[in-house]
Amino acid sequence: FADVNSGNNGIASLSAPENGDSGAKVVERVENGVADADQAHEDSPYSGNTLVVEDRPSVGDEDLVSAAAPLPSVSKSNIEHRWSDITSYTTIKKVQSWFQLPNGNWELARIVKTAGSESVISLPDGKVLKVNSDSLIPANPDILDGVDDLMQLSYLNEPSTKAGPVLVAINPFKKVPLYGNNYIEAYKNKSTESPHVYAIADTAIREMTQGTFNFLNGESGAGKTETAKIAMQYLAALGGGSGIEYEILKTNPILEAFGNAKTLRNDNSSRFGKLIEIHFSETGKISGAKIQTCKLIFATDSRVVQCAEGERSYHIFYQLCAGAPRTLQEKLNLKDVNEYKYLNQSNCYAISGVDDAEQFHIVKEALEIVHVSEEDQESVFAMLAAVLWLGNISFNMIDNENHVEAVADESLINVAQLIGCETVDLNLALSTRKMRVGHDNIIQKLTLSQAIDTRDALAKSIYACLFEWLVEQINKSLAVGKRRTGRSISILDIYGFESFGRNSFEQFCINYANERLQQHFNRHLFKLEQE
Repeated sequence: FADVNSGNNGIASLSAPENGDSGAKVVERVENGVADADQAHEDSPYSGNTLVVEDRPSVGDEDLVSAAAPLPSVSKSNIEHRWSDITSYTTIKKVQSWFQLPNGNWELARIVKTAGSESVISLPDGKVLKVNSDSLIPANPDILDGVDDLMQLSYLNEPSTKAGPVLVAINPFKKVPLYGNNYIEAYKNKSTESPHVYAIADTAIREMTQGTFNFLNGESGAGKTETAKIAMQYLAALGGGSGIEYEILKTNPILEAFGNAKTLRNDNSSRFGKLIEIHFSETGKISGAKIQTCKLIFATDSRVVQCAEGERSYHIFYQLCAGAPRTLQEKLNLKDVNEYKYLNQSNCYAISGVDDAEQFHIVKEALEIVHVSEEDQESVFAMLAAVLWLGNISFNMIDNENHVEAVADESLINVAQLIGCETVDLNLALSTRKMRVGHDNIIQKLTLSQAIDTRDALAKSIYACLFEWLVEQINKSLAVGKRRTGRSISILDIYGFESFGRNSFEQFCINYANERLQQHFNRHLFKLEQE
């Protein structure tokens, strides 16, 4: 179980609410993601893409403990000989174990005999092998077949989907028929009790009093964002009727377009954290929602202006360039993605199986549904184009002290037009800085490196402010109103654990946030339960 929570590839967990001493809901733990759910939400094409999942290391038998049966009367020397090799005896008692083949597949093997540190095993296909006993992983007896709860198993080496109040889910990185209306009805009518995201959401909505909290956590690519959408779909199905639930679901393509990007580990990696608070009326119907975003990454993220090899910037840039109609392209003077320096430095422009043009139309439709006017949409796209054109602005030396000014080409002109200022003023802002000394203002010229930093900082600031403005507009559309019942279900979806060959301050912030949230979960689930 410790391995699951430490963020192994493609593994996620999710839990049901726990009651604290105060009588209120403490934490409904939704620990990280699940499988691709194409049937449940058609707005996201990213979840079905194949990713490389690293093999988990093999585990030894050191932790196994065996109990001896009554023995016949034998001499002391025989007793010592019988127990001189505990490892061998333990292996014999296993009867069956898991063995990993050279191709990486696992087979359930029957142990024929064991001698010293070697065992003879028989595979299901009849093949007999002699292997090192330490390479065998104990398997649960046949009587435990079909058990969903890890707490009932003798060994925790086999994949399952439940550990007491925590649901464990493995992301298969492919489409699986586990979601949709038929499954929703099954869990709604209690006709099935198999571990499922719907089961957690059902428990949350049925036991909701003053608010239930669902927490998703785990490694990048484990399926947290997909799980959040699956849980929201179930809540919308049970609490729908007013129409507001449709708007809530349509916030997903907007937030993913502006807040998610392709990384080396995940084609649809969340680069921000969001807390979705769904409010319910006294009759159990959804009355509104509120979205809060974590600005931790946006405050320091360099993804807008710099991408690693094989990665992409935020989806919306590629969607805009691919899907904008001709009139909008001409108005924004848009070019192909490979002509923008902010986008072409990673040599990655597309995601396998994803149509950016189609996604752009989905985002536009979602913006209309959450009541972002056509005029405001054009302003949003203008700011995105301004960010792209900012990256193409270059500088010329103007003196022997390395002071520079922006080149007055189409990039500078387009940015000035898009953000609504004069070209001269923009040039001055990018090549100088104003300092106040005492009662006087001093204009200081910038060097090339300083000017580039200023340009990039402006691009990041525009994008961060744009994202914040979008969230505000969404919240206005989903506003609860004056009558609040205090009945709500919150879903926290954050960026996942990351570890690359070269890690930056971004990874430090992401992993620190995950560790603190994991600590909070451990305290409520384990320590407070013990107390």
